[in-house]
Amino acid sequence: KKSEQELKDEEMELFTKYYMEWKGGRKSGSTSYMNIPRFYYRLPAEDEVLLQKLREESRAVFLQRKSRELLDNEELQNLWFLLDKHQTSPMIGEEAMINYENFLKVGEKAGPKCKQFFTAKIFAKLLHNDPYGRISIMQFFNYVMRKVWLHQTRIGLSLYDVAGQGYLRESDLENYILELIPTLPQLDGLEKSFYSFYVCTAVRKFFFFLDPLRTGKIKIQDILACSFLDDLLELRDEELSKESQETNWFSAPSALRVYGQYLNLDKDHNGMLSKEELSRYGTGTLTNIFLDRVFQECLTYDGEMDYKTYLDFVLALENRKEPAALQYIFKLLDIENKGYLNVFSLNYFFRAIQEQMKIHGQEPVSFQDVKDEIFDMVKPKDPYKISLQDLINSSQGDTVTSILIDLNGFWTYENREVLVASDTDSAADTDDT
Repeated sequence: KKSEQELKDEEMELFTKYYMEWKGGRKSGSTSYMNIPRFYYRLPAEDEVLLQKLREESRAVFLQRKSRELLDNEELQNLWFLLDKHQTSPMIGEEAMINYENFLKVGEKAGPKCKQFFTAKIFAKLLHNDPYGRISIMQFFNYVMRKVWLHQTRIGLSLYDVAGQGYLRESDLENYILELIPTLPQLDGLEKSFYSFYVCTAVRKFFFFLDPLRTGKIKIQDILACSFLDDLLELRDEELSKESQETNWFSAPSALRVYGQYLNLDKDHNGMLSKEELSRYGTGTLTNIFLDRVFQECLTYDGEMDYKTYLDFVLALENRKEPAALQYIFKLLDIENKGYLNVFSLNYFFRAIQEQMKIHGQEPVSFQDVKDEIFDMVKPKDPYKISLQDLINSSQGDTVTSILIDLNGFWTYENREVLVASDTDSAADTDDT
């Protein structure tokens, strides 16, 4: 006679046997779950030091492997030599061309690393109006160079991605730019004591335009897709023209200009700007009501603005056509936080313009006229409300915001016809001479 324990053990053994058979049969009947890719990868916790080290090491190995897959200088030179050798006559001017047949031949000889570039899709993309169905060798080679550069830059940025999630935090981008400075000849003249201010100035542009929700991080993909990195790396050119430097936010003259303006505004030399100090920004014609809103909405310390907050302010006012800048200004104009501007909010800001006109001895303009002009310019979906999207879609956002916040901007708008006529006269005088 079996004991109670033995019976339980036997029962468990049989249950396990039948359950495993049933589970196995079920598994063989439906294997669709085997095709579902893994989509969740748990990040190691702070106390899991070994797992963190393993993850860092595996990422480094992965990036090294990706780097080795890219074409080096020697391979690019070989590719150019092969393309030149297989060019298809006749030439168009001085531009060498290649047909699809020779294009494929070059692809076979160029090696496995180049295989991805020699596809019908890429050939068709670069095919324009050539009567012989050829593409420009130079255009194709530039395409390859651009792709290689993008991958190199992506790998370079990924090395600073501490979290390994495909984005850079502010500190990550600061480290990237700081280590990039010695490789940019146009920044050779910068004092090392200015490096921290330069890095802050450069990083702010990336975050102001690429992180509109202020999450504190930017996708590497977004950095590569925008033109800011091109502007920054343009400083490698030792013979960059003075005009290009002045229009490039990342150049030494531009960074020194912005920081110099900040120091000039800071009359009490405490490293921060009060509302009164900021009121002298630009032409000194920003209205008090607008400046009040800046200090209400933006990050301040004991009612004063630091350099980082000042940079956001400058980027918004210097780029009023850009959606990110309009979003910044719109938030300040939307005093009731309703998500739209109505007649009340427009009147609230325009009253300050009217008061400034009186102070300067000018006859104030009727608000009704200005309001009608603004609504005519923007053409909002709702005839009584102007949303941020309406402002962006109208392509008149810079004009509308200038009318409401800056006496000089309003005066320029009011006298636009006179200014255009005087510009035309000046051009005619120059032609006559």
